Amino acid sequence: MVRHFKIALVQVSLNGLPDQNLSKCLAWVRIAAEQGGQVICLPELYSSFYFCQKETTKYFEFAEPLYDKSFTAFSELAKELGVVIIVPFFEKRTEGLYHNSAYIIDADGSEAGLYRKMHIPDDPCFYEKFYFTPGDLGFKAVQTQFGKIGTLICWDQWFPEGARITALSGANVLVYPTAIGWHPHEKSEHGPMQHDSWMTIQRSHAIANGTFVAAVNRVGFEQPEPEQPGLEFWGSSFICGPQGEILAQASTDEEEILVAEVNLDLMAEVRQNWPFLRDRRIDAYGNILKLYHDESSP
Repeated sequence: MVRHFKIALVQVSLNGLPDQNLSKCLAWVRIAAEQGGQVICLPELYSSFYFCQKETTKYFEFAEPLYDKSFTAFSELAKELGVVIIVPFFEKRTEGLYHNSAYIIDADGSEAGLYRKMHIPDDPCFYEKFYFTPGDLGFKAVQTQFGKIGTLICWDQWFPEGARITALSGANVLVYPTAIGWHPHEKSEHGPMQHDSWMTIQRSHAIANGTFVAAVNRVGFEQPEPEQPGLEFWGSSFICGPQGEILAQASTDEEEILVAEVNLDLMAEVRQNWPFLRDRRIDAYGNILKLYHDESSP
């Protein structure tokens, strides 16, 4: 088993032209590999701007069926470069049934796994329930040539249950392709707190599970429709170690690549000294399966 590998995050701005985004991201993945990345991840919904700011059927045109042009292009590149590529895309399963998904493409170009986003938000400018059906593949870790990768997507990052189950499946690193940003009218008052909460919850997953965490966001201001307020994506992609320590972090407003090492020997040492998995009381956790627990709950 590989005990050390490098993960690379590609933080980029994206537009409403899928072919341009595909060409751009292929080029950035190539650069990430040149910089030493062996497991390379793109932001959520890489092929377009973040269209969920508005509910309209015209944006279903961005969806593509499984193993279409995104898979073909990145599969060929993964095989050429000998790297693992995580490709988050808008999946068309059939008419009226769509997912927010991610391929995990192994270093030989084969599909190592597929993940479908489990938690689907519905907030102002994040109207994802209109577009996406919740995932039906569950939380899992996928074995690749460089490590066992647990891929979750954006809103999943706020839920400790998803992180825990994925870690218990053997993930060496939890990878969160993301599209998150500020509403312009909220940034001055709530922006710092929102950003800090986003960092804190994901670092806590690393600590609680003794694993590495990598979150990759898009960057830039996106306003798909003139009447919309738009979103300022805050970048800040980061990689942290199993004690929540920041190994690499990007800016809030620049396109860039982050690279950091995933060290399984360090992961083992941390888990041996902080044995949270050992001390779990699985016999006492039944109520976690209830929506809410109080005296009136059956």
